[in-house]
Amino acid sequence: MRFVLVGPGALGCLIASKLAEALAKTGDDLLILDHDRKRSELINSRGVLYERGEKQTGYPIQCCADPEQIGAADVLFLCVKSYDLKAVLDYCRPLLVAGTLAIFMQNGISHLEFKDQVGDAAAAYGCTSEGATSLGVGHTRHAGAGKTFLGFLEKQDEAVRRLLNLSVSRLQMGGLVVSETENILDRLWAKLFVNVGINALTAIHDCLNGDLLSLPGATSEMKGAVQEAVLVARDKGITVANDPYSATLEICRATAANISSMRQDVLKGKKTEIDTINGAVVREAAGLGIPVPVNDSLVRRVKEIEDGYKGTVED
Repeated sequence: MRFVLVGPGALGCLIASKLAEALAKTGDDLLILDHDRKRSELINSRGVLYERGEKQTGYPIQCCADPEQIGAADVLFLCVKSYDLKAVLDYCRPLLVAGTLAIFMQNGISHLEFKDQVGDAAAAYGCTSEGATSLGVGHTRHAGAGKTFLGFLEKQDEAVRRLLNLSVSRLQMGGLVVSETENILDRLWAKLFVNVGINALTAIHDCLNGDLLSLPGATSEMKGAVQEAVLVARDKGITVANDPYSATLEICRATAANISSMRQDVLKGKKTEIDTINGAVVREAAGLGIPVPVNDSLVRRVKEIEDGYKGTVED
């Protein structure tokens, strides 16, 4: 088995670390692909550093900047930002061959449109509530434990399903709580509800996740954003389980000390994923004729923050 991971950011390095932990026991191959040659060389020279609490573990994972040198992969984890997916899929074309499973690990729902752009490979999707913070090139902090779900949008043949099953198994061996699901679309929307309620607000208020619970007016906006997203989802026929707003509050408490991915981007002066999270709700709502004023406002305010700095967009 050959695993290749594209995008050694916070989540990418977390997944790479967990795969490396498991693959040391199985003898499978793991490589990181990164278009940035300097970053690739740095990871090659010192490996990936995984941090959890007071403990740090280094993993000597090979990193390559040229997909032609890697060849075909059995499983390709795509851990880049949604707005970079088109360019990354073009870049990864040599790896996307018949028999390869490409697993999309993006926030939001905008990446769903790329399911038919993986060449001869098969597409699967993942969503995770694991908390990860980038502390530098190839250095990630596991900021909070969560659950990960992997699944297909469409029926696949037995060989491809076996690759997904093996991916779940390897991540479990690495210490993550991972399940294969037949309802990945519902899971992606469930995560979207949480991201819609938390990410933009932490970027706007420049605060940790847990601070939203005590900031005046923040939970009211959170509730409004989530409820709007739920209306859109139900209109699209998505199964909405339990109470998404209560679930968002619970995750806010459980990840109180976490820095959301959107706030991490703002702190680094980088482009955010607002268009694929709250912006996705706005676009879907427009097509359905549903007003979503809270999400409209959140998108506008995060865009204003982005307009206030000149960031360098990185994968």
